[in-house]
Amino acid sequence: MIARQTTTVFIACLLLCACGRTLGGYPRHDLQPSLAAPAAPVNSDRTMYLGLIRKMQQQGAYYASLAHIDAFRLRFGDSPALRRLEADALRETGQRVAAQSIYRGLTQGTEAAAAWHGLGLIAAAEGRHAEAVQDLLKVVQLEPANVAYLSDLGYARLCSGDIAAAHEPLAEATELDPANVQAVSNLALWALLSGNESGAEEIMKRADLPQVTRDAVRRSAWQLRAARSGSAANAGSPESTGAGVASPAAARPVAGIPGGLLDRLGSSTPAYKARP
Repeated sequence: MIARQTTTVFIACLLLCACGRTLGGYPRHDLQPSLAAPAAPVNSDRTMYLGLIRKMQQQGAYYASLAHIDAFRLRFGDSPALRRLEADALRETGQRVAAQSIYRGLTQGTEAAAAWHGLGLIAAAEGRHAEAVQDLLKVVQLEPANVAYLSDLGYARLCSGDIAAAHEPLAEATELDPANVQAVSNLALWALLSGNESGAEEIMKRADLPQVTRDAVRRSAWQLRAARSGSAANAGSPESTGAGVASPAAARPVAGIPGGLLDRLGSSTPAYKARP
């Protein structure tokens, strides 16, 4: 609420400054604003305004999107799509309790998949991995071909320690979109946690993942192994030793990788950057 009030005050200040016309960068108070009706603003269209809010969130401007969500609601009323965007913004700004409340109210309607996904992400962020898996299972049942949802379900299973069950959604996600960095990275992470470092290296190599992403995958594998063992003192971190994740099966051929996937990764996959 404080963030919204601050944004409102900021916008009000901008409007006050705009009351005086400018010339050469300085205000000209002698130039009065026109009394003619202004042209209809771009955001007067409901669909276009919703698209603007979505784009703001894609760019990470979640606080600003909350201010626009309030403005949208005042002008056009409420809707499930708007409440979903509000819940996403609240979750991304750390207001998880408020976000959960909105998500739970959306689990039976048109935004059900997105709502269960949001609940799953909150559970995962709070370390409730078993609950996250159950929420994300509902998501995949509603949208079984959504790459992001499949990848998140696989990752949640990795975090819960169910390595074998993580394979299917991760393989499906990578087959559906071999150019998806998150899906490919999670499949490589599954290979590492399965003891198949050569397979993981081949996946990352064929997908041409940047070194920073490969390091992040290995770091995640080490962290998940340390979490399962209950202590990181039994093994050196790959960050401190400069070594990759130890694997007793490093010489194994690639196994468990979807048929033809490695060829697809190495042939026509476009260049892309890792997500932050």
